[in-house]
Amino acid sequence: MAAPTDTAPAELPDPKEVAKTYAEVAQRASHLISEHVQRQLKKGVAAPADELGIAQAFMDMMAKLLANPYRLAQAQMNLVWDYFSLWQHSMLRFMGMHAAPVAMPEKSDKRFKDEEWQEHFLFDYIKQSYLIAARHIHDTVCCVDGLDEQTQKKVNFYTRQYIDALSPSNFAITNPEVFRETVRSNGQNLIKGLNNLLRDVEDGGGQLRVKMTDTAAFELGRNVATTPGKVVFQTDMMQLIQYTPSTDKVAKRPLLIVPPWINKYYILDLREKNSYIKWCVDQGHTVFVISWVNPDEHQAEKTFESYVKEGLVAAVDAIEKQTGEKEINAVGYCLGGTLLATTLAYLAGKKEKRIASATFFTTMTDFTEPGELGVFIDEGQVSSLEKKMFERGYLEGSEMAGTFNMLRANDLIWSFVVNNYLLGKDPFPFDLLYWNSDSTRMPAKMHSFYLRAMYMENKLVQPGGIEIDGVPIDLGKIKVPCYFISTIEDHIAPWKSTYAGARNFGGPVRFVLGGSGHIAGIVNPPVANKYGYWLNPAAKLPATADEWFAGAQQQAGSWWTDWHAWTTAQDDEQVAPRDPAKGKLKVLEEAPGSFVKIRADARHAA
Repeated sequence: MAAPTDTAPAELPDPKEVAKTYAEVAQRASHLISEHVQRQLKKGVAAPADELGIAQAFMDMMAKLLANPYRLAQAQMNLVWDYFSLWQHSMLRFMGMHAAPVAMPEKSDKRFKDEEWQEHFLFDYIKQSYLIAARHIHDTVCCVDGLDEQTQKKVNFYTRQYIDALSPSNFAITNPEVFRETVRSNGQNLIKGLNNLLRDVEDGGGQLRVKMTDTAAFELGRNVATTPGKVVFQTDMMQLIQYTPSTDKVAKRPLLIVPPWINKYYILDLREKNSYIKWCVDQGHTVFVISWVNPDEHQAEKTFESYVKEGLVAAVDAIEKQTGEKEINAVGYCLGGTLLATTLAYLAGKKEKRIASATFFTTMTDFTEPGELGVFIDEGQVSSLEKKMFERGYLEGSEMAGTFNMLRANDLIWSFVVNNYLLGKDPFPFDLLYWNSDSTRMPAKMHSFYLRAMYMENKLVQPGGIEIDGVPIDLGKIKVPCYFISTIEDHIAPWKSTYAGARNFGGPVRFVLGGSGHIAGIVNPPVANKYGYWLNPAAKLPATADEWFAGAQQQAGSWWTDWHAWTTAQDDEQVAPRDPAKGKLKVLEEAPGSFVKIRADARHAA
């Protein structure tokens, strides 16, 4: 293979450094192999299991596919024809002539951003050959006649994982950037990459845990989660943080933020310039946030009801005691929004109006169309997961994180494989990826209920389908004003599903569609002036999401300002600012508190 252009030869590496690197690699490899052998001896020989049902899904797909040989032959001929076109294209380029490409990556595809993928005819050929094969594989298996819907979704998802894994960008000899670096450094990048690989296996306790960022570069309370405040209340489920006011007057109604316990709350307080919490404080809200415990075996018996009563309701009680206010505004993010909706219906069933308005960030309440997460949720997979959870009392955080990373494998897995192991670089310090790597566990009993009652049986939208402390949950009884913000590229809570759920509420609902995805579309401060959002002026939500979008108008900037205008319109009364140190509740510690510092991968405070 001809080397890419502009590759300057490098001086030979320092022999002492080479010897040191080799020694580290040898020592780590020997240690890991020894540990692996010991683990296998303890476990014994186990028959291979197909817990995810992947093998069965592909066997079903192949049986259906082979039953239609004409379609299979047609697909093969189409593939051959595209390869003939590619060969012709490459020969023209080799002779210095211009030729239109046969296959082009999406503009958003970062794998092929290096200019050699376009400029060097051989790498261009490799890239296009891969894209052609990927397209034809996907087109052949994506819509197989006679395959049930769940199996088809599973086949599509895991086929995409396979295609992504085989990208030429993931291999040293076929990635021009890695090829250049290997020539330049005389292969030292690959030796360093192997060292990084062994380090990540060590850190994962024998399993590969790809390092996404320099975790040592961040410290909670120092350069992330820095908004000033106090922990004023706690249970064994959560800590309640009240933030220090920054305005001369504040809204009379306090604001409670309910984050998901699948992740930690500080996604809303990463840095001062993009902190939703800090922005709300600066708009004159008395902001409280729940910081959930990172559960272990001690919380194994905690249920969804526990999160309602010992979490959200306990927080509302504490805020009333701290401020004297009997009504608050509440915000729920993702699963925190599902909990908020359940709690609103619970309070409505008891005829208690303690939450006067509710805001839902990318929240699912109707799980009819759960998106790609549905691939992981069927009887076989949930039963297998329950067996693991009930043995130890919780779902390990890394398992949940791995599932979410697979939804965006090229961005959240393979890009780091290339950077860390092929280029031999250390991961870049990035606060968002630090948060993403700070995974949390799930209590076994609660998570089993959530997967079965919500995802599999969709009971939350069935009046009385779920009971909390003997109170039947009916979303139609929620009469308080509600604000729904979803995002158009959300792969975790698809916006059309969140829209369907919003229509089940009994009061006035304002539905807003933001740009970007599950995180970037929410953490979108006005100062960034990015993405924009859509509003539909209709007084009542149309019957379908498509109808709503057809009548929607795009707005510039951040939806944060629209939300603030909406929540202020519900009640614009103001009072003197509330210092958390001078309330009725005793200050327990400084924000961000101790609960958020417990890491799932270390079992101790960070």
